Amino acid sequence: MHSIKNELTKAERVTQEDGHYFFGYYDTPAWSQSDRYHLCHKVEFMDRLPHAADNAVVGFIDMLDHSFHPVAETTAWNFQQGSMLQWHPAFPEEEIIYNTRDGETYRGIVHNIHTGSSRQLALPVANVDPTGTYAVSISFDRMFDFRPGYGYEGREDPYKEARHSTADGIFLIDLSTGESRLVLSLQHIWDFTKSRFQGQDKKLLINHITFNTDGSRLVFLVRYFPEPGEVWETAILTVNRDGSGLFLLSDYSYASHYHWRDSETIVFHSRGVENGDAGDQLYELRDLTHEAEMIDNSFFLRDGHCSYSPDRQYMLYDSYPDADGYRHLYVYSLKNKRGLTLGSYYSLPDIDGDIRCDLHPRWNRAGTHISFDSIHEGKRHVYAMDLRKVLESGC
Repeated sequence: MHSIKNELTKAERVTQEDGHYFFGYYDTPAWSQSDRYHLCHKVEFMDRLPHAADNAVVGFIDMLDHSFHPVAETTAWNFQQGSMLQWHPAFPEEEIIYNTRDGETYRGIVHNIHTGSSRQLALPVANVDPTGTYAVSISFDRMFDFRPGYGYEGREDPYKEARHSTADGIFLIDLSTGESRLVLSLQHIWDFTKSRFQGQDKKLLINHITFNTDGSRLVFLVRYFPEPGEVWETAILTVNRDGSGLFLLSDYSYASHYHWRDSETIVFHSRGVENGDAGDQLYELRDLTHEAEMIDNSFFLRDGHCSYSPDRQYMLYDSYPDADGYRHLYVYSLKNKRGLTLGSYYSLPDIDGDIRCDLHPRWNRAGTHISFDSIHEGKRHVYAMDLRKVLESGC
């Protein structure tokens, strides 16, 4: 077992040996309201991109005995974000939401894990608002063309030839009816940001999109398909959920992982181009302004998956592999300005790129435990860690 541990806690594997298991991303709810159940995917391989006919079993782990309970199957999934599997915020002990393939299209599914009943949404889900009222959808076809590890194989982007279509963009889904409508087009986004390119035309896409903590606004990352020899850049934009109030939080530059602290503040690993020349750091950005505050450039040395604890007192973080092949897992006290390495986990060198297994650490609802995905034992597994002693130490 290739891992390095701290003295206050250790990771425990919570999945079985009969397959490869993973949850997916770091910023969607994996744990049920009671923290008894943990969602995950079960698949038969880990060493290639999924094809259109490859199934993932969607299910949950009972954290009392680590038993896995299958719920459904889907062919709309990838290794970075799975099928966008998550608990329904309005019914976080009963209903789950995930994406599925429906003939020649994709749809979100709302599924009751106890009764087995399910209903379809008009479009696949990219993010769900924390009140459980709305979801948003973006193009997973376009995403597959840009970054296969985040899209779904098997269908051509209907707007592939359009650099910024008036018919594609951000769609708002009403979770009670399943109906959707376009609230912000790629053409509108291009018109809003094109001055940066001084007459050059770019093919845009939305890579990530997330509701704030009260569901009133969204942050999303706009990127463009690079020309040969070019490296794509990222613009950070925010908008009201109905498509109004569009704001350019940071123009095209470097921006990566993020997490909402509250309805107005987002932590972002970015360049902070509107806020001085400190370079690539972990910043707290304030929506509708260009105010930014660096958190701790002596601790957060590289890009990682960042998330606030439920009480907003701690930051969970990880790293990409270092020269020795280890991914590191951290927790940081925002009050005490100090952090701790929770563990270091070996990453198989041939499982990289779009099929890599990032740790993607996630808090439970109580803020006492975390979970993460890892391949340090030779297969994809889900692990859990009790942080109560660590948090009592103030890191």
